[in-house]
Amino acid sequence: MEKKSIFTEEAPKAIGPYSQAITVGNMVFTSGQLGINPETGNMAEGTIQDETRQSLNNLKAVLEAAGAKLTDVVKTTVFIKDMNQFGLINEVYGEYFSEHKPARSCVEVARLPKDGNVEVEAVAIL
Repeated sequence: MEKKSIFTEEAPKAIGPYSQAITVGNMVFTSGQLGINPETGNMAEGTIQDETRQSLNNLKAVLEAAGAKLTDVVKTTVFIKDMNQFGLINEVYGEYFSEHKPARSCVEVARLPKDGNVEVEAVAIL
């Protein structure tokens, strides 16, 4: 089965030896997307909602580069630094996944790259 690495300028460049996403057959596996503004390379400023929105915009851009849409997502994993912010993150997440609700895991972590507060990865079917 053919594997293809996905890259888009519309999302932050990888900050390590990995791809923004990989497609295998009709499946898309994204790397975790932080709330980094791809134009500046800096974390989105403002609230946890702003950072979450940027993270999900980055995820959407990577999916689109692979030929997928948010409605093609079957599973997400959300990594958050502080579970007390779950409600605020969930509000923004619901803006992106309102009618279509993929399976999801949410995990509190000790630390994220670039000291981010939220990171989202996804699996989609083309």
